[in-house]
Amino acid sequence: MIRSELIQKIADENPHLYQRDVERIVNTIFEEIIDAISAGNRVELRGFGAFSVKKRDARTGRNPRTGESVHVEEKHVPFFKTGKLLRDRLNGKDS
Repeated sequence: MIRSELIQKIADENPHLYQRDVERIVNTIFEEIIDAISAGNRVELRGFGAFSVKKRDARTGRNPRTGESVHVEEKHVPFFKTGKLLRDRLNGKDS
């Protein structure tokens, strides 16, 4: 599902809301999550999962085309850990 499909689904299920308002709400939620993890905070959505940032240390990598060794800088990457409720539903264990 892409963002526009999510917005359309929420708008269809809530006919009392204008689509532009639903779009603003969805965009605000995503922006808040992005701002929080950019600041190094953890965002937990109970039953769904948690977004956080993990640090990857600098390392020596290998160019797959040439086989040459290359230096890969330290970096921070987003990380998502699923919540128990989501994991259970994915594995057919409805609660």
